[in-house]
Amino acid sequence: MRYGDLHAVRGVSFDVQSGSVTAVLGRNGAGKTSTIDVCEGYRSASAGSVQLWGLDPIADGRELRARVGVMLQDGGIYGSAKALRMLRHVAAFYAHPLPVDDLAERLELTNITATYRRMSGGEKQRLALACAIVGRPELVFLDEPTAGMDPQSRRTTWELIEQLRADGVTIVLTTHLLDEAERLADHVVIIDKGRVKRQGSVEDLTEGVPVITFRADANLPLHTLQERLAVSVTATEEAPGQYRVDGSTSPDVVRLVGTWCSEVGVVPRMLSTGSARLEDVFLGLTDAPDES
Repeated sequence: MRYGDLHAVRGVSFDVQSGSVTAVLGRNGAGKTSTIDVCEGYRSASAGSVQLWGLDPIADGRELRARVGVMLQDGGIYGSAKALRMLRHVAAFYAHPLPVDDLAERLELTNITATYRRMSGGEKQRLALACAIVGRPELVFLDEPTAGMDPQSRRTTWELIEQLRADGVTIVLTTHLLDEAERLADHVVIIDKGRVKRQGSVEDLTEGVPVITFRADANLPLHTLQERLAVSVTATEEAPGQYRVDGSTSPDVVRLVGTWCSEVGVVPRMLSTGSARLEDVFLGLTDAPDES
């Protein structure tokens, strides 16, 4: 995908399995929204191809329209529309839509009286989500589905997405929330600078990346610990009093961390060993220099 001289997306390739959730992750400007726009048929690719059940999203758009639901980043909803009226309007385009009143109640749209332009960010997101799924699509594209939502609405949305997957719906979503991807995604695609850096299940992406975490007093002299660790092992303070050692969970390293804590006069709390989080993998990949 090119915008003038800007090569926004280059060499992106991935498959989406039926009845699964695929999360496309990337920083702002990484190319994920352009990629999804092409998959949805809202933009023409400068090169390459996209197929949905063997069909082209633009050339075969009429045939695909009833099978695909789309939640746009900007909502795509009339500014003067009210929630229930807009949802009923969209439902009328489909032969067998979901029950509007039940869907509106689940997404807490029933009591919204403001027009779309006056709704809160979370209310707009919930309405856009409802419009995307009311037609019982087989495939749904969700662009930042929980942006602006409060924690309760976010959890409700996650549960709805999980129910859609259980019903056999295929979901492709973009998100900045790594915990959202960890909970929902069967497959993760990490895009940076217009390219796929890595893809796989959350387990595949985090497997083999050992980490030790613990809590103690803030601002400890980590350089004195780092001096004793191998070059491939790094010690950082993620937040005041929250420490992590990446690269090894061997008994020798765990013992070294405990000895160091004793020497600086602290008792490590909640010390644990395990694999890295998806956030660690994401930041490591997207912080890396461009390989082009």
